[in-house]
Amino acid sequence: MVLLYILVAVYIAAINFYAVTLIRAQREEDGDGDDKKHSGDGKLILTALMGGAIAIYVSMFIMRYRTKNLLLMVLMPVLSALNIYLFYVAFKSGFTFFIAA
Repeated sequence: MVLLYILVAVYIAAINFYAVTLIRAQREEDGDGDDKKHSGDGKLILTALMGGAIAIYVSMFIMRYRTKNLLLMVLMPVLSALNIYLFYVAFKSGFTFFIAA
């Protein structure tokens, strides 16, 4: 059981690290040109759904990237709260909701 807790903690750390590197890579790729169409929102949303919403939301402010995008500024806090709740329930229940009887 302890191994499962460690694996989930490593997963959370890895997905959040990937989220920060994804924001940094998209920021460097985008450059200063505001006339370009923003691409990669799907990657950000998918990464947020997988558990990296907190890292995306915080790194958007730290790197000052796409803070004017209303979809991301509303969706990321909602997904962050959902991620925190689901991880809390998973750790508190001992991951018993994964076991099908």
